[in-house]
Amino acid sequence: MSCYRRGKITFAAFRSLASRVSPKNPILQSGYSNSCSKGATINGSSSFSSISHRLVTRVPEVNRNVHNPFVVGSKRSYYVDPRNVQHFRPRGPKGWFQNPRHVFIAVVVGSGVLITVYFGNLETVPYTKRNHLILLSRAMEMKLGESQFEQMKAGFKGKILPAIHPESVRVRMIAQDIIDALQRGLRKDMVWSDMGYASEHAMVSEGDDGSEVLSALAAGSEGKVEGNWSRGDEILDDRWVHQSRRKGQEKGSQPHTSHLDGLNWEVLVVNEPVVNAFCLPGGKIVVFTGLLEHFKSDVEIATIIGHEVGHAVARHSAEGITKNLWFAILQLVLYQFVTPDIVNTMSALFLRLPFSRRMEMEADYIGLLLIASAGYDPRVAPKVYEKLGKVTGGDSSAQDYLSTHPSGRKRAELLAQAKIMEEALTLYRDVRSGRGVEGFL
Repeated sequence: MSCYRRGKITFAAFRSLASRVSPKNPILQSGYSNSCSKGATINGSSSFSSISHRLVTRVPEVNRNVHNPFVVGSKRSYYVDPRNVQHFRPRGPKGWFQNPRHVFIAVVVGSGVLITVYFGNLETVPYTKRNHLILLSRAMEMKLGESQFEQMKAGFKGKILPAIHPESVRVRMIAQDIIDALQRGLRKDMVWSDMGYASEHAMVSEGDDGSEVLSALAAGSEGKVEGNWSRGDEILDDRWVHQSRRKGQEKGSQPHTSHLDGLNWEVLVVNEPVVNAFCLPGGKIVVFTGLLEHFKSDVEIATIIGHEVGHAVARHSAEGITKNLWFAILQLVLYQFVTPDIVNTMSALFLRLPFSRRMEMEADYIGLLLIASAGYDPRVAPKVYEKLGKVTGGDSSAQDYLSTHPSGRKRAELLAQAKIMEEALTLYRDVRSGRGVEGFL
């Protein structure tokens, strides 16, 4: 009897302890219940079994989903493999691109965007009919040109010749002739009208052609033309101009000239001994007096200004910014495989410099037509470029491959033999006979 009381007291104490402690694992609860039941059977006590049964049944059941990360609301954070094992999904771009469907969607959308951007910003250059990609808007290009013009005026403050200075008046009148010719050249309809243009240049006979210029150049070099030059020169060959013009005419491409509408043309002459001139986007022409010291005649100055205006007509500044962007992206990719020095050198030799030289030749062609339409003899242009090469000291054969500009000698030879010289002479004859041709660009 005393043994029964001691057992009752013991289990009462255990019951009070169990009521304060909650079991964490349901599996342990069932194991403990079984052990207690067995203990009650061994001791032969029915009360022990009933007490343990009540003890187990009174323990609250633990919610199995409290600490389970794979609950219904988190289905997107895990997946089940073929072995019915649950795994967390990887997060970030790496995990996103592991899905073939996502990759396909990205490729389709990205291709559509690139095609839209490319064809939506493709423009045709006047005269050459060359298509080029321009990502810079016309408004932004004009703002950049005006900003550079203001900075230049601030930098050369006190050195800009006044508007009434003879050199300023002279340069401004020549530039006005070029701008008037540009406005005529951009018109689509071929219209003949009396120009009323007075010039000191002599009339051109009908038998003149570009061979006279080439002969003069040869005479100036001891009677022979530079022997290492050929029409098959990869850098200076102008066949790409004829090919692009033919393709443009077959497709009926119309030149993009809306960036020239409503421009506020300005001309400044800076008193600096620099042999240079340029035309900023937005119609800002700048000429340095160092150029005027070496080129005295109006036709020579007109040739230089016509070339610079040709850059503005073809939007070479905006095209250069666009191409430099693609060149930079290509260089960043190549940096992962080749040392930066090699990449920079190869990029300059095979991408940047050839592109720059081609733009210079294109500006030469457009400028030649402009000066011819303005009433200046185009046969003088090759001599101007040859003289410019000698003045600037960049007339070596290496300049045809290692410089942004072709050598003056090469430019003169190519321009004298090009088909465009015949077109320019035809324009010049018409102007000198009192007729103006419109739409030649």
